[in-house]
Amino acid sequence: MPRRVRSVVTLLLYVLAAGCTTAGPGTPTGPVTVQAPPPAEGATVALPGRQGSLKFGVIGDFGTGSREQYQLGEQMAKLHSTSRFELFVTVGDNIYGSERAQDLVRKFEAPYKALLDAQVKFYASLGNHDSREQRHYQPFNMNGRLYYTFKAPTQNVRFFALESSYLEPAQLQWLEAELAKSTEAWRIAFFHHPMYSSGGRHGSDLPKRRVLEPLFVKYGVSVVLTGHDHVYERVKPQQGIVYFVVGSSGQLRRGNLDRRTGITAVGNDTEQIFLAAEIDGDEMYFNAISRTGRIVDSGIIGRRQPE
Repeated sequence: MPRRVRSVVTLLLYVLAAGCTTAGPGTPTGPVTVQAPPPAEGATVALPGRQGSLKFGVIGDFGTGSREQYQLGEQMAKLHSTSRFELFVTVGDNIYGSERAQDLVRKFEAPYKALLDAQVKFYASLGNHDSREQRHYQPFNMNGRLYYTFKAPTQNVRFFALESSYLEPAQLQWLEAELAKSTEAWRIAFFHHPMYSSGGRHGSDLPKRRVLEPLFVKYGVSVVLTGHDHVYERVKPQQGIVYFVVGSSGQLRRGNLDRRTGITAVGNDTEQIFLAAEIDGDEMYFNAISRTGRIVDSGIIGRRQPE
């Protein structure tokens, strides 16, 4: 049997087997709640800036070295001066084109110098344009791993970074084991290829949805962060989970959102954007911020609770 066919068969058998197991006691299985004012009304939900909360950001498809990337980096640094981010996660396509030492400086270290100097940690996942050697690049904090998990410094939050270009059975087995033993209230997954997207260039990745969604639903993942389509989109909750596409932090594909999909809660395909978030207790506040400082989306997500 060819390797590709054998891999697909193994994945399908894995999904079927996963569907026969049950989540552990106390695993959040109910749907998330979302409170968000319509952008047309001009109202926004501010990040509360509470002491002890987890303040983090999300960027994707960013490593261009362009003026727009640097402008967005300035907005990230500006918000950090008041909100004090603890970490950023990247949803892939971290470096476009060559990846020499000087390229890493121009496309990552220089645009985010203020954050790096302030000891803000970046945790990367890889996209289809990224060399796998990036896992050894110290500022990405992958420590040689293609997929990994980490807990927030002090808060009750755990992140799961996946390598979505090659979802081999070993990675899925690792993911289920890590999700099953997680005791954190918040479980957040981040990776490159979107399971739900209205981007006209790529759109929803249905094979990855069939493989990953049952695990996310069963093990209480509340939020999934992706990129790949060069737009910003917050998807209406699917199977009780909120999905974000944050694929325009450097690259931008203007006019690429397909408004006919019916899954978009809020979308933007006209500006470079990063996502700022703050988790305090059972609530996650979020602001999607453009390179001009405009808040294009905001709201509050209530985490999934045990039913």
